[in-house]
Amino acid sequence: MNYHVADFVIRIKNASLARRKEVRMPYSKMSQAIAKVLIKEGFLASIKDETIEGKKGLVAELRFVNRRPAVVGVKVISKPSLRIYKTKKNITERYNPSVVSVLSTSLGVVSSKEANKKGVGGELLFQIW
Repeated sequence: MNYHVADFVIRIKNASLARRKEVRMPYSKMSQAIAKVLIKEGFLASIKDETIEGKKGLVAELRFVNRRPAVVGVKVISKPSLRIYKTKKNITERYNPSVVSVLSTSLGVVSSKEANKKGVGGELLFQIW
């Protein structure tokens, strides 16, 4: 596993489409920060830390709306081989308001809506819908 961000969101998408109630994954500070943003945006129900055999991990409880998963798709934008950065002027969601972009900024990991309010730009990690 080279890229924790992509691994985290793809695990959530796959578990959601398989209709699992929760998904376990390795612990990282970035994954925990992303999970908090996804909880705020309504894609996850909760996130818990757990330790199994001396290894830290995260357990994410998925959210369902009327028996349908809240997460339908994910597009990883920024990768280790090609980082994509957006300025505060270029963050806006013009085409589909149901798509949420997640950015890593100087103020931490935030959604595109929060980045617009705070007036900051940063690395565009992924989009989720």
